[in-house]
Amino acid sequence: MKHEHGSNTKAYLLISDFDQTLSFNDSGLVLSELLGIQGFGERVAGLSNIHLVQQGGELAYLLLHDPQFRRVRKEHLVEVGKRIRLKENIRLLSRLLQNLDGHQFSFYVTSAAPQEVIQSALDGIVPEDHIFGTRFQYHPESGEIQSILCLRAGYGKVAVVDDLRAKMGISHHHLVYVGDGSSDVHVMLHVNRLDGLTIAVSENKYITQIATRTILSDDALSLLVPILEDIVGWDSARIRALFEAHGFVLQEWDKVRTDSLTIGRSATAALSAI
Repeated sequence: MKHEHGSNTKAYLLISDFDQTLSFNDSGLVLSELLGIQGFGERVAGLSNIHLVQQGGELAYLLLHDPQFRRVRKEHLVEVGKRIRLKENIRLLSRLLQNLDGHQFSFYVTSAAPQEVIQSALDGIVPEDHIFGTRFQYHPESGEIQSILCLRAGYGKVAVVDDLRAKMGISHHHLVYVGDGSSDVHVMLHVNRLDGLTIAVSENKYITQIATRTILSDDALSLLVPILEDIVGWDSARIRALFEAHGFVLQEWDKVRTDSLTIGRSATAALSAI
């Protein structure tokens, strides 16, 4: 199914991560607070250190194997979604993406966060069939999580991108991916290889070195800036005008490239100084 609506419309696919990309909170942390479970960060760090699970899949592993998280049921995940603090203006972003000077962006979300959490958090903002989260199989009587049906982390996100692109008939280079952390590395490398646009929304060193652009803001509308510059071809004046037309002012827009260096003395220099 092609999404070219007339010869003057250019169809693109924009896929975004959820936790700390469209939201401020990690789903696992909010779930831990809801259930009164201590030490979530330490549990995740421990799994990361031993590389037992794929980056981003730590919460799914804990839900399946950790005794304290085994009591989680679907209703807990739905409640977590309601408690997630979202970034501003996701709804407006989704609407504006439908037509940016003849460029139409279909907006999807994929994340290692549980499907129920994302759907609950984005209820009425992003259609359920545009959300691809980690899915579980539940016991029909007890409601206990029995198994992981699919994990949307690492290569799981790559699969979502490729499946959507193929079904929608989107060109390779008409892809945009937005992410914040290590679990986005594989999919960003994949989108870069296809000449798409990758946008980092954090200063995580693993993805800022990979992403085409990095943009830091508490407002989801900030994603329009690299899209309008790199794809639509607008200059800063026209971008500011669009924001102002919708009642927003770009108060601070700092374009900074930072080189991070650690400089030490060479062995030869150290010896000569003795």
